[in-house]
Formats: sequence, C-alpha cells, structure tokens
Amino acid sequence: MRVDGREIPVTGSLLQPLIRRTSDIVRVVIAALWVAVVIAASLITRPEWLALERSVSNIVGFLNPDQSNLVYLVYGMAILALPFAILIELVIGRQWKLLAGYAAAGLVAGLLLSITGTGLSTPKWHLQVPDRLDTFLSQFLDDPRWIAMLAAVLTVSSPWLPTRPRRWLWFLLLAFAPIHLVVSSVVPARAMFGLAVGWLVGAVIVLVVGTPALEVPLDAAVRVLAERGHTVTGFTVLHPAGRGPLVLAAAIDGPERELIVEMYGKNQRSFGALHQLWRWLTFRTSETAALHGSMHRAVEHRALMAIAIGDLGLASCTQVAVAALSRGWVLFAHTQPRGTPIAEVSGDVLPSVWQALDTLHRGKISHGDLRPTDIRIADGSTVFGGFDSAEFGASDKQMQSDVAQLLVATTAVFGKEPAVRAGIDTLGAQRVLTAASRLTKSAIPLGIRKAVPEWKAALSGARDEVRKQTGQDRIEAEQITRFSRNQIIQLVLLIGLVYVAYPFISAVPTFFTQLKTASWWWALLGLAVSGLTYLGAAAALWACASGAVSFRNLVIMQIANTFAATTTPARVGGLALSVRFLQKGGIGAVRATAAVALQQAVQVITHVSLLVVFSIAAGTSTDLSHFVPDATVLYLLAGVGVGIVGTFMFVPKLRRWLNTSVRPQLQEVLGELADLARDPKRFSVIILGCAAITLGFAGALWASVQAFGGGTTFVTVTIVTMIGGTLASAAPTPGGVGAVEAALIGGLAAFGLPAGIAVPAVLLYRVLTCWLPVFCGWPTMRWLAAKDLI
Repeated sequence: MRVDGREIPVTGSLLQPLIRRTSDIVRVVIAALWVAVVIAASLITRPEWLALERSVSNIVGFLNPDQSNLVYLVYGMAILALPFAILIELVIGRQWKLLAGYAAAGLVAGLLLSITGTGLSTPKWHLQVPDRLDTFLSQFLDDPRWIAMLAAVLTVSSPWLPTRPRRWLWFLLLAFAPIHLVVSSVVPARAMFGLAVGWLVGAVIVLVVGTPALEVPLDAAVRVLAERGHTVTGFTVLHPAGRGPLVLAAAIDGPERELIVEMYGKNQRSFGALHQLWRWLTFRTSETAALHGSMHRAVEHRALMAIAIGDLGLASCTQVAVAALSRGWVLFAHTQPRGTPIAEVSGDVLPSVWQALDTLHRGKISHGDLRPTDIRIADGSTVFGGFDSAEFGASDKQMQSDVAQLLVATTAVFGKEPAVRAGIDTLGAQRVLTAASRLTKSAIPLGIRKAVPEWKAALSGARDEVRKQTGQDRIEAEQITRFSRNQIIQLVLLIGLVYVAYPFISAVPTFFTQLKTASWWWALLGLAVSGLTYLGAAAALWACASGAVSFRNLVIMQIANTFAATTTPARVGGLALSVRFLQKGGIGAVRATAAVALQQAVQVITHVSLLVVFSIAAGTSTDLSHFVPDATVLYLLAGVGVGIVGTFMFVPKLRRWLNTSVRPQLQEVLGELADLARDPKRFSVIILGCAAITLGFAGALWASVQAFGGGTTFVTVTIVTMIGGTLASAAPTPGGVGAVEAALIGGLAAFGLPAGIAVPAVLLYRVLTCWLPVFCGWPTMRWLAAKDLI
C-alpha cells in the first residue's frame, strides 16, 4: 500500500469473510422474504388486492385516456433507457470490474423469469393489451423480465453509484406502481414478482462480489495517526473483520513502537444494530444499557469509558485516536495492553483482582464483559481492557453481573475454591451471594463463554462453591430475560391447546343437540370413574419413586399432566412434567427419569396383559381384524425399525448418545424391575395403579355409551379403548386429537354399535377424560409453578 509517497506493507488478509457480511446478508434475507410475500399475496389474497387497487385507482385516477397514453409513453421510454443510464454511470465512475456483475445480474434475472414448464420462453412484445396501452414501449411496464433485469442491475450497481443518481434511478424504477394507479389501471402481479426476484438476484450477487464497504481505508487511517504524531511503517492483521472489528497491529515510528488499530465498517454497524435490537427484545429493560444512535457513538463511548477507567488507574491501554473515515468506517486506535494476563500468573493475584473490581464499582463503573484475557497484572496491580460493554453510572444489577462474570473467569483460571473465597473476603458474602443468582447462561455474555473453554463447568462450579461457602441450601436463578423458559413453554402449550381444541369447538353445536337425549346419571358416573385414572397414575408414580414425594401433590400434578400431555405430540409434555415434578421433590435427574420410565414400562406390560385377558374374555367370536394393520403396513414399520436400529449402530454420535444417556437410564429401569420382583407390596401398588388407568378410561367410555342408550358390553368397550387408544397414540397431533376419536368410533362400529350412539358417546368420553381436565390443568400447572413444585 502506498500512502503519500511512502510504501507501507500490509501483512494478512483485509477481506471480510462471506458469512460475516452482515449488511449484505440482511439484504438477501429481506429480499427473500419479499419474494415470499409477493407469492403468498398473489396466490392467497390476489382478488382482495385487486379490489383494493381498483378502489385506490378510482380515487387517485384523474387522467383522461389521452393523458394516460402519454404518461405510459414517457415512462416506457424512461424504463427502456434505465439500464443504459446505469451503465453510463458505471463507465463515468470507471467501475470496470463491476461490468461483469452488471451483466450477470441482468442475465440471471431475465432467465429465471423465462423458465416455464416447457422450457425457456422468449419475450413476446405483441401481447394483447388494453386499448390505451397500444404502444410498443408501454409493454415494458408490464413485462416481469424487464422489471426483474432492471431491479437486479440496479441492486448490483447501487453501492458503487453516487448518492443522488442512485436515488433517482430507484425512484424511476419504483414509480411503475403509482403510475399504474394514477392512470386508472391495476398493478400487474407479475411486475411485482419481477421486481422482487430482481432484487433478490441482485442482493445475492452483491453478497458474492462485495461492496465498497469492504474496502478498508487504511490510507486514511495512516494520515489520522500521522496527525497525532504516530508515523505508521507497517500493518499486520491480528483478527479479520467479522462480528467484531478488523484488528491490526501498526508498527510505529514515534512515541509508541506499536499500536492496536481497530477498524469498524458498515457490516459491524449492521451486526451491532441487530445485536442491540435482540438484547432489547429478549432482556429486561434493567439489563440493557442505553442504545447507541450510531456506530461512531458506540466507538466513541468505548474510548471515553477507557479514559474514565484510566483515571482510576485500572485501564490496560491508553487511547490514541477515534476518527470517522471514508466509506462509513470508524477508526479506534490505542496502545498495546500492558501487563500479563491472569492465566499466566499464580493465584496469589486473586485478592488484587477482586479489589480492582471493587474500586471500579465504587466509581460507579461496570465493565460488562470480564474475559480472562482482558484481566491483566501490571507491576503488581490489576488492570482491565476491552470496554465495549462498560457503563458509567452503572446500576446495581450491572455491577452484580460483573461479580458473576469475574467468578466464572477466575474459577476457570484458578479453580472454584480460591476464586470464590477471594471474592467473599473482598466484597463480602452477601454481595457475592446476590451476584451468584446471575450465574446462568443467559446472564453470562457470549464473549466470556467463548473465551472460557469449559465455561459450563466453571459456571456450575462457581455457583455450587458460593452455595457451599455461604451455607445456603440453594441459589435461586434471577430472571434477566423478558420471558422465562417456563413462560415460553406455557405459551407454546396454550397455542397447542387452541390448535387441538378447534376441531372439538366446531362440533360443539351438534354435540349439544345430541346431549339432550343423554342420561346425565351415566355421564356423572363416567366422570367419577375417570377420576380413578388420576389416583392410579399418582399411586403408580409414587411407588416407582419409592414414596419420596407427596402423594397428595402427585394427584394434583396428574391434572396438570393432562394439560401438558394433551397439548404436545406423543404426550411428551406429560412425561417431562412428571420428571420435573420428581426433581423438584428432591430426586436426582437420572433417578427421576428412571422412575417415570419404570412407570411407563409397567404401564405397557399391564396394558398388554389386560388386552390379552379381555380378548380371551370376549370369546372367540370377537373379530379383532379391524384393528390389525395389513401386511404392507407391518412390513413398512419393520423396515423403518430396522433403519432406525442401523442408524444408531453406524453413526458414532448416536452410538455415544445411547451409551452415555440411554444406557444408564435403561440399566436403572431394569434394576428397578428387578427390585420390584423382590418387593411384592410396591409391585402390587404399581400394577394396580397402572391397571386403574386403563380400566378407568374403559369405564368412562362404557358409561358414555350407556348414557346414549348402550348396546355393547364393558369387555367390548375395554378392548376398543385399549386397541383404539394404542393405535391413535402414534398420531402426530397433540393429544391424538382426531385420531383418538376416529379410532374409538371405528372400533365401536366394528363391534356393531350404531353410529348414532358411537359418535356422541365418544365425544362425551373425550369431554370427560380430556377436555374438562385440560381446562382445569392450565390453572393447576400455574399453581404448581407458583408453589415451586414444577
């Protein structure tokens, strides 16, 4: 690189990686979304849009036919000349390398819209048009290929064009929509589609070939540093531009032998804006600092914070320059950090590190991103670097976050016991204990999690050590995000409930008409019998957990379990809720999972045993072929099973998952089954509880059938409940909605029950065993959460 007659060598690549060009990536994403919106609007709501456009056109259309033809003629000539105007601007600007991208954009956009089911279609300029559109030039207004080519070449050329011509060219292209409305016409959907496709094609090409924002103005940086008395003799790239700045080491002929130069471009500005927006959306207001209005303000804030921290004698570097450069770049230069990182010194420095943080906080300054590499020891004193997230006039919560971050950083370097002990000795037990509530993933910045290799172990180790040294039984995690995990889960479950309840709600009027003929005494009996399922499930799980939790709370949890299981496919929500309840009751994660798995295993065994018994009791005349899939389905299921087994055998990650996660739980379940064989009392409770679940559902369905006149036996209904429910459980819909009803109605019909009785009986059964418990389960689950039982 040659600057003012001097040759300055640059070592390393200045080009930003493709996946880190945030501005260009955002442009591609928005363009793709716009294409999707145009397609959806054309396919779904096009008639409504046409009506709206005609209404707007009738309001704003004030031209007579002759004036409309004149407008179309003038605008058609402008549209025809537009690509040549763009080309002339590129030639005047001597952008020779961009001509290839210009040509590629137009060609690709035109070809994409020329593809049809029979191949490529060439433009046909003599299409039938309305009477007023009788000129050749006016046809360009409605040709999607021409509009797409214009949008593509203009998108590719825009970053390299001067500001004023660029704005006028875009205004001219986008004017086709209002011009159509003014002349009392309708905006063609194909023209809007062409505009969207052209923009997307151009955005993709811009992402690949780059923009002027990728050109780093190092010559301007050299001149800025020279004005401050630092003559640059060479640059070495330390870190390429990405989410963070382009970091270079500048060899200096001046007071300092070397400076660190950080260059922030438009892509860093875009990423910073998205990052600020994401934090504002996901974190509570008290957890986020004031938003910066521009990238220059953000860099300036960092420099000012370094000066303020330097006044306390705690800054590892001195600021040299902050300046705005050409093409939207901002320069930030400072001296090399002094001192040695704490990872390279002994643990004797821990008191000094905590005292330095205490001094920082007494000055009402928070650091915000205490990585081990930014904490250094210089001449026996602790100094800090990296002030991107530092704040002056920090709140108590921001300072608590600093303490939590330093706990993680020092635990990773020196171990949990000395790190926590030094923090308590310096700050006091209460301050450290309060900050320990922020030892969670969401409270620890991403930079620290990347800088600490085993950050999860350091985080959990620091939290456990704080609890141990302060004598606390547990440390409640503080919620710093706007929505907790439980709130998100409950929202998803509520949406699932609305989804699965909709088919039932739509059938409510007919069902209520049929209820007029039902016997309410049988319905009440069915409701009472269905209550046995909750007692049975609670008893079985209580025995599987060896009586380690409250039976009363287990019964209440079964009501909430109905809600969680119904609103998730395959009832996985109910299983997860059971595991969570047992964990909150003081049972370990592996033990809780094994207890739930044991209950499910015994439930399957009991279910199959009862099915065999009741099938025999039904007699040989019972035709069960209605429930047996044909051979093709069985072969297909067998093939899928073999494929799954083979996948787990030959994929190393899945094999390791089986060994580390599934195998211990399976061994725990098998061990529990062996223990059950030696404990008849516990075994009997589990068996009876599981049997109560199956027989309770069967009894509720039988009572529902009797409520509408009966016509079948309890044994028959039990077989239908077990077989039909089992087949429907494989349905992907939450709670098996639709599949359960179809299976039970079909099963009852297969045994000769008329549809006039089977349909309302099954709907009543689902109300008693599913929908009533579901609507009671939502407030019950919230109550359990409030009592910290789940």
